[in-house]
Amino acid sequence: MASCYHSNATFEDPVFGLLNCDEVVAMWHMLIERSNGKLQIEFSDIITSEENGSTQWIATYTFSATNRSVRNVIQAEFEFKDRLIYKHKDTFDLWKWTRMALGWKGILLGWSFIVKNKIRSQAKKSLRNYLDRN
Repeated sequence: MASCYHSNATFEDPVFGLLNCDEVVAMWHMLIERSNGKLQIEFSDIITSEENGSTQWIATYTFSATNRSVRNVIQAEFEFKDRLIYKHKDTFDLWKWTRMALGWKGILLGWSFIVKNKIRSQAKKSLRNYLDRN
């Protein structure tokens, strides 16, 4: 995945927010390492041109913090530069994700800005710690 990104690429999603290229490369490494070989990725509806593209992808994995199974349906939008990903934006239902990843806490509170902001804060902290270690 790292080799697909332009050196000035950005990535954005509901959990990590906006990341620069170094951060997005580290994010993919971190997520794959944490999956312990149990990450499954499916792609469909792939549309591309020289300038942009989109796809739907489904990530199925065990969320390491709670050991709960997640099946996240994601819509990805891309802009390309020099035949590499220059901008990558993933969108998905964060409340639905919290229900799968957090269980009853996600069902009751996953819709709230407090929980969503805590998830984002923890994701960024995990990424910063990963970057510091590697």
